[in-house]
Amino acid sequence: MDSPDVIVIGGGTGGYSTALRAAALGLEVVLVERDKVGGTCLHRGCIPSKAMLHAAELVDGIAEARERWGVKATLDAVDWSALVATRDDIVARNHRGVEAHLAHAGVRVLSGSARLTGPRSVRVAVSGAHGEPGMRDLSARRGLVLATGSRPRVLPGLEPDGRRVVTSDDALFAPGLPASVLVLGGGAIGVEYASFHRSLGAEVTLVEAADRIVPLEDADVSRHLARGLKKRGIDVRAGARLLDAEVLGDGVRARVRTARGETLTVEAERLLVAVGRVPVTDDLDVAAAGLATDARGFVVPADWDRLETPVPGVHVVGDLLPPPSLGLAHASFAEGLLVAETLAGEPSAPVDYAAVPRVTYSSPQTAAVGLSEAEARARGYEVTANSMPLTAVAKGMVHGQGGMVKVVTETGGRVLGVHLVGPHVSEMIAESQLVVGWDAEPSDVARHVHPHPTLSEAVGEAFLTLAGRGLHQQ
Repeated sequence: MDSPDVIVIGGGTGGYSTALRAAALGLEVVLVERDKVGGTCLHRGCIPSKAMLHAAELVDGIAEARERWGVKATLDAVDWSALVATRDDIVARNHRGVEAHLAHAGVRVLSGSARLTGPRSVRVAVSGAHGEPGMRDLSARRGLVLATGSRPRVLPGLEPDGRRVVTSDDALFAPGLPASVLVLGGGAIGVEYASFHRSLGAEVTLVEAADRIVPLEDADVSRHLARGLKKRGIDVRAGARLLDAEVLGDGVRARVRTARGETLTVEAERLLVAVGRVPVTDDLDVAAAGLATDARGFVVPADWDRLETPVPGVHVVGDLLPPPSLGLAHASFAEGLLVAETLAGEPSAPVDYAAVPRVTYSSPQTAAVGLSEAEARARGYEVTANSMPLTAVAKGMVHGQGGMVKVVTETGGRVLGVHLVGPHVSEMIAESQLVVGWDAEPSDVARHVHPHPTLSEAVGEAFLTLAGRGLHQQ
């Protein structure tokens, strides 16, 4: 039996980061992936969607140039095939990069499906892309890492067909640009796809069952984001529920119960289901390793500091983890580092999920780290919060898209959360991760100078005000 130090099942962000770090620490690693290394994030999620959202931002910029700045620019058309070709080239180059990193690190990659046969043993049906076809039995000397990821949740009776009914996994790969889209689900994924399609000219209805979109974020973030999306012409329906839907020859027809109890009929060329994701453990046979999944399908660690299951030497990273793990690619990188270092006997700090940033790449964007105001109060903190509009600084006026900075602190103490809405705020959240992660107080941040003129000035000014030193906000 082949016996490497570490076996990693799943080559997405959590899996390949575990493999790379473990190999860098001198361990012999086998990585098993049944599709392509890079996983959902690289091939169907984060990377292709952000490439398309960048194209959407360029389209929006043409309209802004003409309508606001007097630049007589026109948009003749969107060449869908050219847009897709650029997106696919970006994905392909990243894919080659990941494969090259794994090869350079000495990670052995097996293409095929893995089934657990014991606590640290695996049988792989090798397909032949990496390794000779056939069955391969492996046993890990140090540890087995489960990193099989997740897939979109589907609704009964609305099975995706890749054309009229799509999920986030196939929405970008559906043929052409629809003239209208009904998006079910107002979390980050649904909002991003609603924003993308609106930028490219579609009529968009966004339906969220909770009483506000991005319901896991601060209520003020939800309010500002909804306002920005509505201003762009997106019909945002929070507190609404799908009653039923039928696929027609040229689209879909759905009935939605609105927050006011009215029944709204929506017809659209495409229905995009973005109501969450579920862990993938199909054919993995976790019971053979002495494991079980919870009612939601997650593999729950017994030791969160090491992400180790009740079976010693079996660890979990990525979307197989339940909350407080966030189901975010950058969180899974941190999880992979932690597990690899644990298996190598190296000291490694547990993942601080409270200090992991959350971003929605729509227009406007949202970015946050730490607790919302409501969460902080629910945990018993005496809270002081300060909000500042981005238009209070000159660069915010230049962008002209509104937005805000909100800082939540323990009264007289540390910063508990930072919440941003507006243009490019995904690029502004990193400093706040350090602020929250290092338990800084407003006065600690206030003594650092933010460049002028930038959007980040609004962040600095919010902290200055909390520290009693505000210049532009009373």
